[in-house]
Amino acid sequence: METDQPGTHPVFPVSRSHDSRGIAEETSRRRPIGNSMGRQYGILVASVSEQFSRSLLSILPESSYSPVVCVGSVAEAKRRLLERFFDVVIVNTPLPDEFGTELAFDVCSEGGMCALIFVRAEFFPEVNAKAIPRGVLTLTKPSSGQLILQSLGILCSVRERLRTMEQKMLSVEDKMQEIRIVNRAKMLLIEQLKMTEAEAHRYIEKQAMDRCVTRRTIAESIIATRKG
Repeated sequence: METDQPGTHPVFPVSRSHDSRGIAEETSRRRPIGNSMGRQYGILVASVSEQFSRSLLSILPESSYSPVVCVGSVAEAKRRLLERFFDVVIVNTPLPDEFGTELAFDVCSEGGMCALIFVRAEFFPEVNAKAIPRGVLTLTKPSSGQLILQSLGILCSVRERLRTMEQKMLSVEDKMQEIRIVNRAKMLLIEQLKMTEAEAHRYIEKQAMDRCVTRRTIAESIIATRKG
C-alpha cells in the first residue's frame, strides 16, 4: 500500500465523523477476515495525512480491528490515550507538534500496548535502531497492505502475550493479597483466642470448607469482627 499517495490501491467505502482538527475518525466496510480468537483490537492512528488514515482504514478488517480512531497530532493522541486503552498505536511520522517516535516509545514503556511507526526510508536506519530496544516495530513508507497486515498480526500476537502476562501478574497479586489477609486473621485468632498458628490455620480452613467460601472470605470476616 502506497501509504502517502492517493489512488495507489482500491479505497473501500467508509463512513466517518470529524474531530476538531478535521482528521477522520472512521469506520469502514472492510473485507471480513476470520479472527479465530473472536477478539477485536483497538487501534489509535496518529497521522497528519488524512489519505494515510483512509488508506489504512480500507485494509483493516472490522472483525479484527475495532475501534480504529484517527487523530492528527501527538497532543490529541495523548488525550485519546487518557480516555481509553488501545491495543496498538500506529504513528505516521512526522506529526505537526512532534516527530512522533517518542509517542510510540512512551506507549510501549507503559506496558500493555504495542506500537508501529511509519517513517520514510532515509530515516529508517536511525529510527529503527532506537525503536528495537523499546519494543517498537518500524516500517518504511510506502509499504504494501499485505506487509502492514502481517505486521499488525505480529503486534496482536505480542499483545496476546502481554495480556497473558498481565493476567498472571494479577493472579499472583491476588494470591499475595489473600495470604496477607489470612495471615492477619491468624494473628488476631492467636492474640485474642490464644490459638496456636496451626490451630488458627485449621480453624480458617474448616470454616471455609463448612461454609463453602474462600479462606479470604473467612479471614475478612474474622478481621471485621475482631480488629481493634
